[in-house]
Amino acid sequence: MVKSGRPPPTAVPAAFQLVRLGNTIVSFVGTIVGGVAARGAGVELPASLWIALVLAAFSTAFVTAGGNVVNDILDRESDRINHPDRPLVTGAISAAAARWTAAALLVASVVVAIPVILGRPLVGVFLAAALVALLSYEFRFKSAGFGGNLLVAFLTGLVFLYGGAAAGMPVAVLPFGFMAFFATLSREVIKDMEDLAGDVNRRTLPRIRGMGFASGVARGSVVTALALSAVPLFILLPLDSVAGIMYAALVLVADALFVVSVVWLPARLHTEQTVSKGAMAVALLAFLAVAFR
Repeated sequence: MVKSGRPPPTAVPAAFQLVRLGNTIVSFVGTIVGGVAARGAGVELPASLWIALVLAAFSTAFVTAGGNVVNDILDRESDRINHPDRPLVTGAISAAAARWTAAALLVASVVVAIPVILGRPLVGVFLAAALVALLSYEFRFKSAGFGGNLLVAFLTGLVFLYGGAAAGMPVAVLPFGFMAFFATLSREVIKDMEDLAGDVNRRTLPRIRGMGFASGVARGSVVTALALSAVPLFILLPLDSVAGIMYAALVLVADALFVVSVVWLPARLHTEQTVSKGAMAVALLAFLAVAFR
């Protein structure tokens, strides 16, 4: 029998799990949404702008994927307790292969963005900031707990500004960047609460200040994100427009889910984190509605 040369059935899922494909796709889409929302012309954009947005989106996706691989490399020991199904823990992917994958992805994030940077230098500034923040988080601030949470939140908010910069209008999507920052900050704190048992070497907020205090920070972050969600209705689009109605309807659903994501803290931690992730997906649709203003 002739061998097909295909990887074994578990290889592809393990690779997707390593880069956290879902998060990577969200980063890609978030960059596109940031760009089209900044322009406010729907999908009727020049071909050159679409090319710039797609290249920027691939750059963001590569940064996200590379960062996720680095995270798994450095978190192997704690993942044996918190996430025993991770591919480096199970042995589905070797540490050496993961290191080469991380390096290739981070280099690719720069290479693919070069054509965009040549026309929009601010994209290069944002990309440099993202890489510095990512590596600072992984090698220094992740163990510091809340400082690491802030860096992850910064990276998430930067996704929309990156798309806006590729479209030449980053200021237009600043409200979305701040909303994403505070929503992500809440989710990161909840994740630290859920991983408390395995994070023995990290000075996370729930470990050093307690679950009650961490719950308060998560709730406060959500309240701030909810307050910011009304800003686009004052500065970008009128409530009586089609885009305004679409945004308001979607953002109300997202806001309700964010409230649910913190209402039972510090109980139901896994459920709360999952609801928070769903709220972010709905919020992404709300941001997209602004593109049709």
